[in-house]
Amino acid sequence: MVNEQTLSKMQEMKLPGMAQLFKDLMGTPAHADLTHDEFVGLLVDAEATHRANKRLQRLLRNARLKQAACLEDIDYHQARGLHKQTVLELANCQWIINHQNVLITRPTGVGKSYLACALGNAVCRAGYRVMYRRAPRLFTSLFQTRADGS
Repeated sequence: MVNEQTLSKMQEMKLPGMAQLFKDLMGTPAHADLTHDEFVGLLVDAEATHRANKRLQRLLRNARLKQAACLEDIDYHQARGLHKQTVLELANCQWIINHQNVLITRPTGVGKSYLACALGNAVCRAGYRVMYRRAPRLFTSLFQTRADGS
């Protein structure tokens, strides 16, 4: 009875990660081996992980990336003029902190959109907001906002 009340209070307090782990641990005898500090630490870690995952999901959804791409999946062996060191420098997001922009230009079909989506994914994982727009839509949006003064 007490466990059910604790579980309902966690859900009322909007602690779903903590509530899920609490429910899982109460169903196993392994929780008896944990000290109070370890038990609370596990609950807090579960909630922090849950919130971080939800935030990442929200950032990726709001970014509206065209492709599910990751920097780790980029093939550097093809002759596209893509340098691994440059991509790794972009992955650390120092350019965002320095208020710089990234402009990707190459011929058609070399993977500019894929690289942009992979970079956007990495930036979302670093905790920043991303907005993916291809050049024609970006320019249209900029012209509209300039025309209406917003």
